Amino acid sequence: MVRLNRIYTKTGDQGLTGLADGSRISKAHPRAVAIGDVDEANSAIGVALLHVHGATERAMLRAIQNELFDLGADLATPGEDFTPTDMALRVVQPQIDRLEAEIDAMNVELEPLRSFILPGGGAGAAHLHLARTIVRKAERSAVSAAAEVRLNPLALVYLNRLSDHLFVLARYVARAEGGDVLWQPGATRG
Repeated sequence: MVRLNRIYTKTGDQGLTGLADGSRISKAHPRAVAIGDVDEANSAIGVALLHVHGATERAMLRAIQNELFDLGADLATPGEDFTPTDMALRVVQPQIDRLEAEIDAMNVELEPLRSFILPGGGAGAAHLHLARTIVRKAERSAVSAAAEVRLNPLALVYLNRLSDHLFVLARYVARAEGGDVLWQPGATRG
């Protein structure tokens, strides 16, 4: 169980942040940037939850939020062995499998895509699209970090699959909010 008695510690005042093993890195280090972008994605999902009302959809998003905390812990844990332990949270294949199963279940109920989709389609869908783009940013940051330090390969897969999940969920939610907003190539050229 995590217990936080003090919110400010002053340990980051010099531009460094701590990792799970006690080591410190620059807050500008690619690993720290990836951790921050995952946190931002989680916050965006929290905002989306304010606009998504279906119980099933909300349950999926709550599970994802919890997993994003696990993912942040994974990214903050240096090492070469990505096997989860009592002391090291790691993203695991069953989490990715669950995302894929949820994507498949939602897709069954959606019309095939006829064009690219503009972010929108109602408040819930719009916020999910925004969360999706922030997850893509987190994925890019994690890929950048992985070029410098060893990261759990499944963490990168999870982020990639999560952006797909949020795209499909945005479409799924948009059905009750007026439907997808389709891109019309060249529509404003006159």
